[in-house]
Amino acid sequence: MSPATSSGKPGFQQLPLDTTLPRDWKTLASGPEMPLVCLTDFQAYAQEHLSKSTWDFIEGGADECFTHDDNMAAFKKIRLRPRYLRDVQEVDTRTAVQGEEITAPIGIAPTGFHCLVWPDGEMSTARAAQAAGICYITSTYASCPFEDIAATAPRGLKWFQLYMQPDRQLNKQLVQRAESLGFKALVITVDAPKIGNRRRDFRNQLNLKMNLLLKDLRSPKERYSMPYFQMSPIDSSFCWNDLSWLQSISRLPIILKGILTKEDAELAVKHNVHGIIVSNHGGRQLDDVPASSLQPYLDSTAACIPNPCLR
Repeated sequence: MSPATSSGKPGFQQLPLDTTLPRDWKTLASGPEMPLVCLTDFQAYAQEHLSKSTWDFIEGGADECFTHDDNMAAFKKIRLRPRYLRDVQEVDTRTAVQGEEITAPIGIAPTGFHCLVWPDGEMSTARAAQAAGICYITSTYASCPFEDIAATAPRGLKWFQLYMQPDRQLNKQLVQRAESLGFKALVITVDAPKIGNRRRDFRNQLNLKMNLLLKDLRSPKERYSMPYFQMSPIDSSFCWNDLSWLQSISRLPIILKGILTKEDAELAVKHNVHGIIVSNHGGRQLDDVPASSLQPYLDSTAACIPNPCLR
């Protein structure tokens, strides 16, 4: 599939995955017959209209999915502690993250391949985030060019998520390109030195590593000279001492995504990062780690960061 973008350039090609758009995406654009009023409604509607391989890729976790399932269970256990007799005629949920104002303490986490489910892909996501006034973290594996994403939501707060590549020059090009396009922070995913053991993808014979075409992971010269691109592996040698190199090539604040322990949070402070995202990758990477929304566990990790932590 070569999804349409504002530049007319192709996005990516996933050979074994059924990349046809939802069977009736034109009908979807005009809205379903029944209103979708909550996330559960959207989830059911997506499962009904997407191909099995696409749905499994989106929904699946690693190995036995213990962490994936624990995430959902832990989230459902969160309870509110209301305080009443307050003036709530006007409610203001605005706050700031990394010095930028957002309308609510909510953001869109980095996910790739949005053109699998909608023609405009990440451009639609960026426009929605801009309209809502929240932060959108654009994935390295976005299926639309970063230039198109930036242009379609020029006023939106956007951060760039980076999977470190073995080619340092490529990393430098990606970071500086994002910075030049107005992305306001650099989010380094640290919990994926190897791709998780996602059994649904294996059963569907999905092979992202070998059959993914992404123009943004090529140098400018290669981007126009190579008809096909084999996705390079994530740099599994990247470690704490390499953060200083990233800090030397960009002024962007660095956020580490995937921190799960107090010890690593302390190391993040030691290495002068600007924030952490406490995350287990949706249970898609290492199974059997704790649910990242467990409050005592979350608090002990976040307490190590002197400034507010992203959760």
